[in-house]
Amino acid sequence: MALSRIWSAFIIIAILVAAFKCFFLGETQLFSYMISGKASDPANPLKLDGVIETCWVAVEICLKLIGVLCLFMGFMSIAERAGGIRFLSRIIGPFFSKIFPDVPKDHPAMGHMVMNFSANFLGLDNAATPFGLKAMESLQELNPKKDVASNAQIMFLCLHAAGFNLIPVSVIAIRAAQNASDPTDVFIPCMIVTFVGTLVALIIVSLRQKVNLFQPVILVWLLGISAAVVALVLYVSSLNAASIQSFSGVLSNGLILLVFILIVLGGIYKKIDVFSAFIDGARGGFDTAIKIIPYILGILVAVSMLRTSGTFDMVINGMKYMFHALGADTRFVDALPTALIRPLSGGAARGMMVSTMTTFGPDSFASKLSGVFQGAADTTFYVVAVYFGAVGIKNTRYSIGTMLLADLAGVITAIGISYLFFT
Repeated sequence: MALSRIWSAFIIIAILVAAFKCFFLGETQLFSYMISGKASDPANPLKLDGVIETCWVAVEICLKLIGVLCLFMGFMSIAERAGGIRFLSRIIGPFFSKIFPDVPKDHPAMGHMVMNFSANFLGLDNAATPFGLKAMESLQELNPKKDVASNAQIMFLCLHAAGFNLIPVSVIAIRAAQNASDPTDVFIPCMIVTFVGTLVALIIVSLRQKVNLFQPVILVWLLGISAAVVALVLYVSSLNAASIQSFSGVLSNGLILLVFILIVLGGIYKKIDVFSAFIDGARGGFDTAIKIIPYILGILVAVSMLRTSGTFDMVINGMKYMFHALGADTRFVDALPTALIRPLSGGAARGMMVSTMTTFGPDSFASKLSGVFQGAADTTFYVVAVYFGAVGIKNTRYSIGTMLLADLAGVITAIGISYLFFT
């Protein structure tokens, strides 16, 4: 299917590029760096992990994910038994029933999706993943063809991958650490770009699934969300970098603690065995983490080979030459490595952003645009591999194409917005 072809293309292209550089350009050590290279090795000129080291990284990611998955899925189990998920579903049901017509209004998947979108909006990656996996499992219960992505699963994952986010805290923190004069200057551009990407994903999937977006309920919710976003943007724009990080920390982490206490109190009120419910849910989190190891491993290895083979460098240099030949402003090309690798690996994209800031300075146009790219999208292929892999979906249909189009819309918007804000 789509992911299989893309993954195969990554592997083949990376090896062919490496072979050409090895046999025709004299880079005889490249094969060794691709397989056994370590980023921490001073003798490694690439400063990138090879395939073997990447395998260890993939397992380490999953091991760290086990604890987080067990924690949040344990609390989700309590909420389900106490009826909290159904209560949340009834609140959001009128809107979600229009864009997810195949999902019953009171189905637990509604509540799980709300929790995932809320965590994404607040930048809580650790919480968003367990909620999202739980949502996919709930939607899989309604899926008549267990190995083919359903309409509801595609709509959910495309909206999730668009990465609508309130405050790019990690980007602001990195810019502050790099001594940028105004670390928060990427905040509004990131907000606008993620909002545009989410709308594009919603429109594309709705057209494919024949969902009418001009229904009064949908319009009211979209206008309401837009108004709330504008209000938050206006408030946060009045804060300095330290205040933004403080506000984000209080808001996001405070809401997690609020959710925890409400779930526990709800379980006590409903007189359920709270701890047993938590243990049952946590056990499912452990099983899920183990199940997704092969999918994470496969994606990270393909990305590693593309990077170590120099394929990304060739693409960037080719694009810079092309835009220069057209007489266009090429300043944005220096930030493109972050945008190109972002759909593949969040960590690698973060490294690209730091590299751009180090090379061109934290206050350069390329560095600011790189920060917008980093804070304005999700890791598309990683999301597809993990979320579909967790429920055994093999045929992803048009989901990858839709996510990449949303990513492209985000990249174009980011470039335009950055020229507007930073020049």
